[in-house]
Amino acid sequence: MSQRLRRMLRPDGTGQLISRVLNRLRSDGFVDRTALPDANRTRTHAWYLTQEGARLTRDLPILRGRPPYPITPTTAASLKTPHTLAVVRTHLAFAEDARRLGHEHRPWDWTPEVSHSIGEGERVAADALMYYTVAESEHRRKLRAFVEVDRSTMSSERLAAKLIEYARLYQHEAQPVGRRRQTTAGPAWLRWYPVFPRVLFVLTGASRTRLENRISDLQAMVAHHPLVAAPAREARLAATVLEDIEEHGPAQAVWVPLAGGKPCAWTD
Repeated sequence: MSQRLRRMLRPDGTGQLISRVLNRLRSDGFVDRTALPDANRTRTHAWYLTQEGARLTRDLPILRGRPPYPITPTTAASLKTPHTLAVVRTHLAFAEDARRLGHEHRPWDWTPEVSHSIGEGERVAADALMYYTVAESEHRRKLRAFVEVDRSTMSSERLAAKLIEYARLYQHEAQPVGRRRQTTAGPAWLRWYPVFPRVLFVLTGASRTRLENRISDLQAMVAHHPLVAAPAREARLAATVLEDIEEHGPAQAVWVPLAGGKPCAWTD
């Protein structure tokens, strides 16, 4: 994990620097680490904030408003950790690709565990919300995307049902302000986004055939569920394999449009 932190925060630096910082924070009681099982029997650790570290950082402006996420050595080594590491791998693929292409996507442009109300007391939760700026000569495009990382631990049907939740977010109306107003205030997502973010599925944890079948099930949901059709026309819905964006880069034509069409770059 320290090597991933180095690649994210100090790509031109050395691993020793990150290790020294982490060990100093650990000695001060702000972070700790836990060993992770590794099939290759190499020593791998996951780093996390202690309760004191979480208390110290919770009021930082860049973290303000995020829900607390307490973690202990037991939960750090639980089944959630492999998923968290897959999300980190996904973020790192985008960050390194942006750096190579001269685009803008920094560590703070990736917000984990973002959720929004979809009405009736329910919420949709994305594994991450990504901000990304494509810089091409004098033209700049600011993109946003909800990122769903799937390790094939849930059924394909449950994965595809996530599209219904995003469709509900797309259609969810904001409550009007004031009792005298008779009209709605428009889509609730306009409070946070000028355009509806793209929805990107990143799949891993299974054979190529199984992952392709899961992408086909996502496409079937877009094609046959009437609620999903509207956001599919307005926002890009796409899926890819994590290992493909790690090998080729997210900006390559490795994304399958869920509304149909040839593989393309997610920025198209």
